Parts: sequence; structure tokens; C-alpha cells
Amino acid sequence: MAERLLEVKGLKVRFTTEDGVVRAVDDVSFELDRGKVLGVVGESGSGKSVTAMTILGLTRDKNTAFEGEVLYRGENLLALPEARLREVRGNEIAMIFQDPMTSLNPVYTVGDQIVEAITTHEQASKQEAKRRAVELLRQVGIPNPQERVDDYPHQFSGGMRQRAMIAMALSCNPDVLIADEPTTALDVTIQAQILELLDRLRADFDSAVILITHDLGVVAEVADEIAVMYAGRIVERASKRQLFYDPQHPYTWGLLGSIPRLDRPKPKKLASIEGMPPSLINLPQGCRFRPRCPHSFEKCFEEPDLTNRVEERGHLDRCWLSVEEKRMRRTQTIAGEARVA
Repeated sequence: MAERLLEVKGLKVRFTTEDGVVRAVDDVSFELDRGKVLGVVGESGSGKSVTAMTILGLTRDKNTAFEGEVLYRGENLLALPEARLREVRGNEIAMIFQDPMTSLNPVYTVGDQIVEAITTHEQASKQEAKRRAVELLRQVGIPNPQERVDDYPHQFSGGMRQRAMIAMALSCNPDVLIADEPTTALDVTIQAQILELLDRLRADFDSAVILITHDLGVVAEVADEIAVMYAGRIVERASKRQLFYDPQHPYTWGLLGSIPRLDRPKPKKLASIEGMPPSLINLPQGCRFRPRCPHSFEKCFEEPDLTNRVEERGHLDRCWLSVEEKRMRRTQTIAGEARVA
């Protein structure tokens, strides 16, 4: 049995604003075992990053309310005092943020920032920490790391800055690595290199990884399990094989239809999901995807549970359609032939 590192149970995150209460994350649950990769996929505003930042305690504020549990090795991170949480953050659970240019401090060298991450959590001299920083930069593929360790972030390319962020996140050998859109704004060649690097480092360090992205194609190669989020909730969760070969939720079909395929004739236009994501202050009645779903019917005005509806265990979804109806309709949806009535 693999070691269970992280368990999120019924997580809810709400932000109080002048316009109303934003239900950013609503009843999210998942588990993460050592050595495994969980892909979290969804549009902007679906709650992916808020979930990740809440795990690290980065959303704590007087206007924020939490429910549920985030258990790391049995310890509820939501209930930890800030001092203990700082010990966990960066040391046992680390995060690679979406934009390395704004995440790295422009007035400190890349090496100094990695050294600070090491000396904050470990009893190491600056000389020893710098030697480790050079080795980490070498491991993530930075050429001439002995020289580049003294460069500033603006002297690195976008791909190299992302590699430096990965090196910093790995500096204390964390058990859990959260990668929030690590390939955004990178060209496809560098994107492939970063994903290959993350997969190799996961194996080398025996870490568990949460990979957050809006693109199902990004997680197709590296994820063991995929959770699809929409409007603050997980609408489908399954193993990679189950999700790609037998997707059960119409929103997942829309995401799959937006990916260009090399094994099919080139379409005149890629399929798209009609409409816009709902306001997290004024959510639609029943199924949250209902206003955009081409297959909605009267039952969809009732709220569906995330449950196992197919023969295979562990494949969960929130959709009232029968399994037979889903398998009949999804080909049209993925091909872009279904439209909201």
C-alpha cells in the first residue's frame, strides 16, 4: 500500500466581499499518495488555485471562512497555528507558482533565493546551501549552474525561470509538490521539457505532485488521477485511463473537444463550450454546469452528488444523465455538434 500523504475532506472556502459571499471552493475532496500525480483541470475561476493555496495556508484572512479538513500525515492544516504552518510550507509541502517572473524577487539573485529557502528550514551554512543551490540548478537543467546561480531573474529566460522555481520548490525535498500552471506562457517545446522534468523529479525525490492546469492535454502524460473542477466543485474524478476513454461529465467532454487531435481529420473549427462560467456569488440552481450544457433537462434543476455511476470503481461524476445516455451523446459533444438549446 502506498503511503497516504494528503487527504482533503469536504473543503469549502468562502470569501466575504462587498458584492456578497464568493463560494470559491465548495465541498472538494481527494486523496494523494506518495509517488502519485493528481491532475486538477478546469477553466480560470473554477477553484483550482484557491484549493492549492488553502492547503498551504495562503488564503487565511479575516474575510475568509473555511470548512472541512486538509489532513497532511493526519495533521489538519486548516487548524494549525501560523508558526507550525510555516514549518510545513516550503519544507514538507512546496508550491511552484504560475508566473515565475512575479514569484521571484527581482532584486536578489536566483541563488540567494534558493539559499534562503534552504537555510529557513534546515541547519545549513550559507556555503553549504549555495553548493546545494548549484546542484539543484544542475538537476533541473540550467546550463553552467556555477555561474548562473549568481544571476538575477531578469537574466533568465521564461523556461529557465520556471526551472529555477522548480529547483527552489525541491530545495528541502518536500513530500508534496503543488505545481500551479507550471507551463503557462511557455512554448510547446519548453512545456514538454518542464513536464518531463517534473515527472523525472517526482520519481527521483519520491514526491507526490498536484498538477494544476486548464489543459487536459498537459496532464495526459504525467497524471495518475484527474479531478475536473467547475465553479468551485469537482464534477468528475477518475484515473487517467477512465477519464480519457470513458468521460462521464458534459463539461469534461467540452474540455476534450477543445484539444486538437492528430489522429482525426482537421476540423474547420475546434469545439468550444458555449457561454461563460457562472458567478460564484450567484450560482445557478441545481447543476452548476446546467446553463451551458447542451444536454440539460428538468432533473438538472436538482443538485447532483459526486458519486460512482459507472461499473468501474473510483470513477465519480456529477451528472443526472444515465451512463447509456452519456456514452451515446458524448461523441457529438466532443466533436462540437451539440449546442445548448
